[in-house]
Amino acid sequence: MPSIDDVTDTPDELSDDQAEDLLEDADLVQDMMGEVCPYPQVEAKKGLQQIDSGDLLVQETDHVPCTENVPRAVGDDADATVWRSGDATYRIYLRKR
Repeated sequence: MPSIDDVTDTPDELSDDQAEDLLEDADLVQDMMGEVCPYPQVEAKKGLQQIDSGDLLVQETDHVPCTENVPRAVGDDADATVWRSGDATYRIYLRKR
């Protein structure tokens, strides 16, 4: 039986420890809880314009499609990783290139 990971194109996932360490180092955190696409993609693009190359933008969301759509929307502007909690909370980590 295929899993959701077999049919989606999400970025690499982070461990809980990696996710917490990166969250502490984030240059910008966006709360996208309760928001649905395309709003998080738009806000991610705006956020990347506010930070410098090498800086980290983190989006917190409860909308699963964002974990795939946001990284796709920012394209080559950032390197993306994702963290999934056990309670339907997700973080998208975008390191600006």
